[in-house]
Amino acid sequence: MPYASYTYQGVDRVGRVDGDTLIPLDLPALGSSEALQAAAELPAEAVAVADVHLRPVIRHPDKIICVGLNYHAHVGETGRELPTYPVMFTKYASSLIGANDDIILPPESNQVDYEAELTVVIGRAGRRIPLEKAYDHVLGYTVANDITMRDYQYKTHQWLQGKAWDNSTPLGPYLVLPQEVDLTSAGIRTRLGDRVLQSSDLSKLIFDIPTLISTVSEFTTLLPGDLILTGTPGGVGYRRDPQLFLQNGDEITVEVDGVGTLSNRVRSE
Repeated sequence: MPYASYTYQGVDRVGRVDGDTLIPLDLPALGSSEALQAAAELPAEAVAVADVHLRPVIRHPDKIICVGLNYHAHVGETGRELPTYPVMFTKYASSLIGANDDIILPPESNQVDYEAELTVVIGRAGRRIPLEKAYDHVLGYTVANDITMRDYQYKTHQWLQGKAWDNSTPLGPYLVLPQEVDLTSAGIRTRLGDRVLQSSDLSKLIFDIPTLISTVSEFTTLLPGDLILTGTPGGVGYRRDPQLFLQNGDEITVEVDGVGTLSNRVRSE
């Protein structure tokens, strides 16, 4: 059963997705595994998905850790050597937008790119988490589009200024629990309209989910609601010939089989 974070009649809620309906929970926000398990449903307050504003699944994470160069094909298209340790950078909570929100093209950037990513949502706090215990700390999974301003990313050797723009990173539409999806070789893809730009599967991750959780938790405590974006496959716009960047009026869609489909319109600021 997927879950959503949404706003209805000016009130932020969490609900279980039942087809085209949301069943509210007596829960202020998604994040803690224990809190979700203990939450009661409020069926009398059910509402249609079409009538709500879907917010990012996690609205105010303490940490957003993103992984770069984590698919063999993407490493190959960049011309870099295969990493022996995960390449990581961060985003801010202010970067996140919902599943139906517009991706805004800032006037400062002419190279706004897409990146399909499976996102791990942490549900239980932990530090120095061993590989064999990593999945015990997962609340669930969702989909992200790691929108990147390439002309800003490559201003320096650090990527922060190209990755952490306000209101730039769609996250959602739903949270799927670990026991309800098999990610072993789940497909991941990006479509621009009807054109497939990225297509791979999660078996091609260089560093798998337990490795990422264990590695991150070596240097920082992972908290409920923290996000780990696991990297993007090959086919990003910057590395295509000719290059392809998002334009006003585009509709960009990111899919992870069994987890969800995330579609956003693109418009100029």
